[in-house]
Amino acid sequence: MKHVILGNGPAGVVAAETLRRAAPQDEIVLVGNEDAPPYSRMAIPYLLEENIDETGTYLRKAPGHFEKLRIRELRGRAVALDTDQRRILFFDGHFEDYDRLLIATGSHPVRPPIPGVDLPEVQTCWTLEDARAIARHAQPGARVLQLGAGFIGCIIMEALAKRGVELTVVEMGDRMVPRMMTPQAGGMIKRWVEDKGIRVVTQAGVSRIDRHDGDTPLKVTLTTGDTLDCDLVIVAAGVAPNVAFLEGTGVHVAKGVLVDDKLETSVPGIYAAGDVAEAPDLFTGAHLVAAIQPNAADQARVAALNMAGRQTRLNGVLAINVLDTLGLISTSFGQWWGETADKGGQGVEHVDETRSRYLSLQFKDDVLIGATSIGLTEHVGALRGLIHGQVRLGKWKDRLLETPLAFVEAYVATSQPMALTR
Repeated sequence: MKHVILGNGPAGVVAAETLRRAAPQDEIVLVGNEDAPPYSRMAIPYLLEENIDETGTYLRKAPGHFEKLRIRELRGRAVALDTDQRRILFFDGHFEDYDRLLIATGSHPVRPPIPGVDLPEVQTCWTLEDARAIARHAQPGARVLQLGAGFIGCIIMEALAKRGVELTVVEMGDRMVPRMMTPQAGGMIKRWVEDKGIRVVTQAGVSRIDRHDGDTPLKVTLTTGDTLDCDLVIVAAGVAPNVAFLEGTGVHVAKGVLVDDKLETSVPGIYAAGDVAEAPDLFTGAHLVAAIQPNAADQARVAALNMAGRQTRLNGVLAINVLDTLGLISTSFGQWWGETADKGGQGVEHVDETRSRYLSLQFKDDVLIGATSIGLTEHVGALRGLIHGQVRLGKWKDRLLETPLAFVEAYVATSQPMALTR
């Protein structure tokens, strides 16, 4: 049996290693399209902060790791897939046959259609090559504009701040991190960032980027009409799954590659995992892309076991986000935005502006389905436990509506009831 894994990021690497354990004699090919060993994009900010060098981003540090596992590494970019013949066409013109295929091609940064967005001083922050370019331009005192204050944007922002640049962040939404934080929480993060000396402009975008005749190479015009002189513009406006090579195939694609609870696509023998996969949600069953590394690893293990013939199911994707924004820790779990009242939804907020602490709990009937927190660094795993376990809270729901910070007691009482009887 020959397994081909397209993508050598976290999902691809975990899948390859899982396959080798589950299918010791099978052929495994791990394909990456960058001139670097398998690495973690989430480590790039630490590289920009100069806390690590490029080898610190590598997913596996030991020399010859994949060779020892008899995993063949291949560099190439898939451009077409023939599902009937079970073969892949690569950019260099060669074909690769497969018996089982895992699509773990990840995603790519979106470049909005802004005049001037292709100038060399306009960078995304997604690859090691991007990181090298940013490091050249983002010297201490450089004037930098970052477009986007989502999850990835906030991680990049911290690295830029530590490089000593003069930073302006522009976000189209009405708050920072709008796709993982409630309005109250996103506003608190914005105020925290501004107190650290970073300018944040919300409900605004970039309308054009022009060459500048002055001391800085760029003049950026915002949708508000304001202009800024910049040495560097970083685009962190979101990502999109790498699925172009699937055009014309029977593999169903929506926002990502649609998979079932075995991580199998609409074509038997083809699986998907990681940022490119759109898998069923834990609560609603609706498909969603959960582009975080822990989900990628979980999906990769399940997909690999099924590829090896071991029937395994994913019990549903749980959205999890943990973010460090200039020292302010924030988290969101599950359906953090809540449910409507007519469907049994109810929620509560705890706000402590002076201590930069915040907690939102969202319920459906007596089950906690989502939570958002800021500044709560201890025991937040209990929130994940309650949500992921779909724990029936009973009388504890009313207690939490009155005292949200009692969630740890609720977790112990409902998930580990014997602990209170000893």
